[in-house]
Parts: sequence; C-alpha cells; structure tokens
Amino acid sequence: MHEEVTHPCIQHKLALIRDIDTGHKMFRELATEITMFVCYEALKNIRVKEVDVETPLTTARCHMIDEDIVVIPILRAGIGMLDGILSLIPSARVGFVGLERDEETAQPATYYEKMPLQVKNGISIIIDPMLATGGSTVAAINMLKEQGAGRIVVVCIVTCPEGLAAVHEAHPDVNVYTASIDPGLNEKKYIVPGLGDAGDRLYGTK
Repeated sequence: MHEEVTHPCIQHKLALIRDIDTGHKMFRELATEITMFVCYEALKNIRVKEVDVETPLTTARCHMIDEDIVVIPILRAGIGMLDGILSLIPSARVGFVGLERDEETAQPATYYEKMPLQVKNGISIIIDPMLATGGSTVAAINMLKEQGAGRIVVVCIVTCPEGLAAVHEAHPDVNVYTASIDPGLNEKKYIVPGLGDAGDRLYGTK
C-alpha cells in the first residue's frame, strides 16, 4: 500500500523545496517540515494504551504511545529528514543504514549498519527524501527483515511509479507514505520533476 499525502500545507512546501533557487538552509528546513506532515499520517495507526492523568481539576483518561519506534535514515540524505520525525516522537530510537551503488553489479552495497535491538518488536520507519528506482529502499527493508523486524514503514518526500512498484513487488507488506508521486525517472534514474540531488541540496555540496 502507498499513500500520497496531499494536504495543501505539504503541497505549498513541496513547491518551495523543488525550486532550483531554494538554498541549502531553506531546503533543510522544508525537508524537516514536510517530513513532520507526512510522518503524522504514517503514524496514525501506531499502538496506544489508556492511562489516567491527573489534571488541575480531575483525572482524565488519555492515550499514550505503547510501542517502540525506530527511525532508520538511509545515509546520507535520510539524515535531512531525521529532525522532522524526532520532533513528533522524541523518544524514538535511531538506526542507520549506509548504502552505495556497486559499480560491478549496479546493486546497492552496504557500507554501514547500526540498528537498535527494538527493531524486532517495534515499528521501523525508513526515511529517505527520494524513492527513485527503489533499490536502496528494498535493500534497507531486506536488512531489517533479516534482523527480525516485523512492522516496517517507508516515508519519503518524493517518489515515482517505478520506485513504488519495486518496493511493492519485493515487500507487499510494507506501506509507503510520500508527499508526491512524480511521473517517472529520466535516463539517469533521477525522479522527474523531483528535487534534484537531495543530498547535495541538503548539505550544500556538489
């Protein structure tokens, strides 16, 4: 399953983050804000428990999150989304996955991996601004499942039909949440119209 979150506030910020004239400072700020909106929707079904809270007037029956949440940014661009989700859930644990393209096989190869033990019992949220061909995302999901992860969600800013198809074919049980499903990929496998190179735009590199 996938969901395109089309709230007007997200679409307004999406227009700004796409703009070639948006500098890296504003790009980072917009990535954080868009991530908060999309993650808000992605987390709507997390498990909660009832608790009693003493207010200044009486006791109130309330709800609190009742499961471990692990956020996994795909390096390096995924780091640019991390503050957005941690603003919503400061208690979330963070794992990291570093993937790079193997020039011989053209497949993602892992160069770094560090996961909290809670991936086995909680909900794992993979974050990456761009879900393009889907190769890195599928590799990250494979890695998590090998470590016993059960519930996995993917959150991105922009994706395309090719990337969604790759994830759904390999892992039909994983839901994808995004701010935009763009028309497709160009010959260099960049999403069009997309954002350009999200890592470079986040960190001011080329």
